[in-house]
Amino acid sequence: MQYLWDWDELEHHWDSNDFGAVHDWLNERWAQIVKTSPGGDKDADARFMQGLAYAALALYFTQDHNQESARLFLDDALMVLPQYKPSHMGVMVEPVLETLHTLRPAIAHLGPDAECPFQPFVYNKLMFEQG
Repeated sequence: MQYLWDWDELEHHWDSNDFGAVHDWLNERWAQIVKTSPGGDKDADARFMQGLAYAALALYFTQDHNQESARLFLDDALMVLPQYKPSHMGVMVEPVLETLHTLRPAIAHLGPDAECPFQPFVYNKLMFEQG
């Protein structure tokens, strides 16, 4: 199924470091897929959106001094997103995974409420397939 969404809006939120808005955007579209797809939450597009939402939450929580939650969502994202390489729904997955793979060892042994290990927090921008 082809979804007609404003991906520019998601890109703007992601690239502006507004991961709360990224999560909300993804969650709304995930719910739409689940509601309309015969596969429900097992639908490949729904799982992909959920994986991106996990990544967004990990990036949000690491900056919000909640490393325990960041690790949990990061691990969830790393279980889901590799299945969608190199891209899915036009979104390039590898740049997201690169950010997560850089962040994971940096927060592995931090206390639950430690500061983000990267100041300033630099992450890969959201990228889309050309064409």
